[in-house]
Amino acid sequence: MKTKDLLTVATQFGSPVYVYDANRIEAQYKRLTKAFKKVKHLKIHYAVKALSNISVLKILNNMGSAMDTVSIQEVRLALEAGVQPQDIIYTPNGVSLEEIERAVGLGVQINIDNLSILEQFGTKHPTIPVCIRINPHVMAGGNTNISVGHIDSKFGISIHQLPLVKRIVDNTGMKINGIHMHTGSDILDIDVFLYASEILFEAANHFVDLEFIDFGSGFKVPYKEGDVETNVEELGEKLSRRFNEFCKNYGRELTLAFEPGKFLVSEAGKFLVKVNVVKQTTSTVFAQVDSGFNHLIRPMLYGSQHEISNISNPSGKDRFYSVVGYICETDTFANNRRIAEISEGDILAFSNAGAYCFSMASNYNSRYRPAEVLWYNEKAHLIRKRETFDDIIRNQVPLELS
Repeated sequence: MKTKDLLTVATQFGSPVYVYDANRIEAQYKRLTKAFKKVKHLKIHYAVKALSNISVLKILNNMGSAMDTVSIQEVRLALEAGVQPQDIIYTPNGVSLEEIERAVGLGVQINIDNLSILEQFGTKHPTIPVCIRINPHVMAGGNTNISVGHIDSKFGISIHQLPLVKRIVDNTGMKINGIHMHTGSDILDIDVFLYASEILFEAANHFVDLEFIDFGSGFKVPYKEGDVETNVEELGEKLSRRFNEFCKNYGRELTLAFEPGKFLVSEAGKFLVKVNVVKQTTSTVFAQVDSGFNHLIRPMLYGSQHEISNISNPSGKDRFYSVVGYICETDTFANNRRIAEISEGDILAFSNAGAYCFSMASNYNSRYRPAEVLWYNEKAHLIRKRETFDDIIRNQVPLELS
């Protein structure tokens, strides 16, 4: 999308507003599939939690993507978007057996990550094939909150508990058709990923009925000019060779699966806000905008850096600003950032707003969640209306005072 297109969206739909570029999503999907073109059977499960708008799911499904879901609600969203049940993997954490059984009823692939549920499920439903999520005890990821494969993680069954898994499988007679791992997000060192993959390959040898091996995802995307990112081409070359070698030794062709979320949609997203006030203090110039961490929590939660550009004055002289929101507590998007000179009323664009922005948005301070717009076929399409006061009070039940 061009700057003029973003300004048109801000004018047409108001601010704040999320905008997603379908062309960029498609380019990332093609880049990943091309990187693993030497694998005979490849399946990309888009991680719905990154951006769960049904229109985005439809776009990805149309490209050939399957879906990775972590809740029964995400399963239903994927089905609502037209995804076939067999193309949905359900990988919850810490949910009840009842929710898992609801997912079974919807016909999706089940992925279990703890021994207790594995034994309960195998005892009640031994004929339903399941995938097992293994924790390889490998530390990977750009932030402790998104590193999920280490020894202290709540996710997955410890690789050291594999004998217990085997005992449950043997005792229940259940069929294991897949094995899975996810080490974390923002992975830079592909050698760490390949090391974890070797642990998964070794675990896979213990199961005779496998149909797929799921390597999760966590590929890092660039957040600023010159930023480093996961070299998916090099990873594709090395992991494909090793995967094909494993399949040959295993005795049949398996499917190599991935679950990218941020990789597919992060760079496709822009978040547009309007500057309400330019406030000079004794030490700082604040650009105060019509949004806050209720709409984009990642800088406050993860310390992430989103590039911010002044699309109303792109060729203006750079000055230093701290960009802050309108939430009634510390609410900082950027400290002392160089941005083209800002005036009140200007539109600022946050980059990398496609993943974990709207999906983590809230109504904190009773603010409305913004609209979502998809740039598709060179045209802006409204794919979620901006909330209104009616949405804020819809499910509230007023107390009748006596």
